[in-house]
Amino acid sequence: MQTALKTFAVDETSVSGYIYHRLLGHEVEQPPVRTPLPRRFGAPGLPELNHSQVLAVKTVLQKALSIVQGPPGTGKTVTSASIVYHLCKQNTGQTLVCAPSNVAVDQLSEKIHMTGLRVLRFCAKSRESADSRVEYLTLHYQVRHLDSPANAELRKLQALKEELGELSQADEKRFNSLRRRAELEILSAADVVCCTCSAAGDPRISSLRFRQCLIDEATQAPEPECLIPIVLGAKQLVLVGDHQQLGPVVMCKKAARAGLGVSLFERLVELQVRPIRLQVQYRMHPCLSEFPSNTFYEGTLQNGITAAERAPLEGGFPWPDPSRPMVFHCCLGTEEVSGSGTSYLNRTEAAKVEQAVTRFLSAGIAPAQVGVITPYDGQRAYIVSTMQRNGTLAQELYAQVEVASVDAFQGREKDFIILSCVRSNQSQGIGFLSDPRRLNVALTRARYGLVVLGNPKVLSKQKLWNAFLAHFKEAELLVEGPLSALRRSNVTFARPRPDRPSDRLFAGNVGAFSSQGLGDGTPLPGLGGGGRRGGGGGYGTQGSYGYGSQRSESQRSDPYGTQGFSGLSLGDGSQGSGFDSQGGYAAGGYAGSGYGSQAGYYSAGDERSVHLSGFSQDSASGASYSGFSSQGDEYRYDDAYSYGGGYASQGGSQSQGGGGGGGYSSQASGYASQHAYASQGASQPSQP
Repeated sequence: MQTALKTFAVDETSVSGYIYHRLLGHEVEQPPVRTPLPRRFGAPGLPELNHSQVLAVKTVLQKALSIVQGPPGTGKTVTSASIVYHLCKQNTGQTLVCAPSNVAVDQLSEKIHMTGLRVLRFCAKSRESADSRVEYLTLHYQVRHLDSPANAELRKLQALKEELGELSQADEKRFNSLRRRAELEILSAADVVCCTCSAAGDPRISSLRFRQCLIDEATQAPEPECLIPIVLGAKQLVLVGDHQQLGPVVMCKKAARAGLGVSLFERLVELQVRPIRLQVQYRMHPCLSEFPSNTFYEGTLQNGITAAERAPLEGGFPWPDPSRPMVFHCCLGTEEVSGSGTSYLNRTEAAKVEQAVTRFLSAGIAPAQVGVITPYDGQRAYIVSTMQRNGTLAQELYAQVEVASVDAFQGREKDFIILSCVRSNQSQGIGFLSDPRRLNVALTRARYGLVVLGNPKVLSKQKLWNAFLAHFKEAELLVEGPLSALRRSNVTFARPRPDRPSDRLFAGNVGAFSSQGLGDGTPLPGLGGGGRRGGGGGYGTQGSYGYGSQRSESQRSDPYGTQGFSGLSLGDGSQGSGFDSQGGYAAGGYAGSGYGSQAGYYSAGDERSVHLSGFSQDSASGASYSGFSSQGDEYRYDDAYSYGGGYASQGGSQSQGGGGGGGYSSQASGYASQHAYASQGASQPSQP
């Protein structure tokens, strides 16, 4: 990822000028994309597209930067495959298709292959032995099965190596040379190369150039990870995902607070890049899609499936209204801290889960089509043991029922979903359940029916859950009692608490790489305030990513004052500046004084062994350690950018004022400069 960040900053051929500036948050004119539109927007071998999918394909083909929002069950994969098919038919070079996970890449590779294109599934060498349903598309498989006369020697050496286990030094050298040549030949012949975002940094891929790039599930990838495929020459970029579902998984709390939990897709949406939304869902029974559509998608989701096509089997679960197969079952048991001491469980809900699963299995529903979702690992383990201990059916059946977290179910579906909420206390909060995106994912996995188990008195304290419970109560689907005698519940809901800044979905990310007018702490439209990080900080203002800088093309430097990514340079280290309080990830990090400032990625003293001073010298003097790094950093370019200048000097790309106090850095701000792409006069110091 560091290489991608560096490439984005210094290599003007890495992406087009338009994409470069849009990723920085600048308002620039959309360049015309002159391409003849096809008569038919579908692709051979794939289902016919609906009206919103056709619009998505048509729009993408005419724009240099597009984001496609695919709510649950709306056919993102088919739409993405159709887009790739038509991009390839433009005959403008190879297309690179990426996703953050191997599962997503495999699914999309398979769909694209169905269109008749030459697809290559590239994976890291460490995964070449892993099972894959698209192994026949992988590079290592195709190299092993080359049958051309020109590769006879390679096949002979391959067979010899498999027979003996190893080759002589001379034969091994010859084998590696022939294999590299064969890999390059196969890579060059492909219409589409599919890989994970991180695998796009492999030298075998990064040596190529891809004019078109599509990133699927882009909302699940951290932004620096998305840059890896983007900087391989993208002139036309498509991001596909859904920012109303779960975002990137960031384990470091400081990094998450700093903004790495916000995907590139989501940030572009907040910067007013309008997404193209797919609007017809084919997964859920119409009654199941009603609340998610109205709550998360402004009521725009249409049903491409009828209630008759999703009618559950008779004699299964005792639905209060069989025409609306969903229910909220009130469970007033208490939560407990699990044995690990770090999670929660709820014995009452676990017993109800076992009873519901038994009902489904007894009705002849396959175990693989029943899923149990719970936000806590302690509850997950307890449900598994409860089903094995108390279940009245064969243990093998219960073992095949998947019990997993909300995160594990994202992108997947089951015929029936049972959601155990776990939390049941009068004094504490509801934890993970307060995240609207997590609720959206949990509610949209079921195709035929949904069972929710929880304590409405506790859950109703949160505004979104209060609305969710009211939805069930109005439909008379809020019930209590044993499964054999369910009755309508008249439980009284608690008054929802007002939202706190810490509850805001996008708290702390309002600065979003900064742009005109944001340096004074003004939040971006639609976000409402600066959240806990304050002052419109987020990515922008006072320090921050800072991988934008002066580039040689006048169109990329002059209009924006040759400045870096963030707002005013770190003079005061006030709250809300850059990624965290003093810029960068924390007290240094990506900005502040260079990429690392005495602290590598994190705060002072954190990971000093990795980057003592990151991408630049800590002081403002720009001494001979300027360059990309100093004091032994792995990217050492001590002399590359000259004393007193380079990436870390007082005056940006030229010493003492070259670049107007901006450029790559200034006064201990590393890549970020005094004004940072916020345009002249737009940035003012953020208030703590």
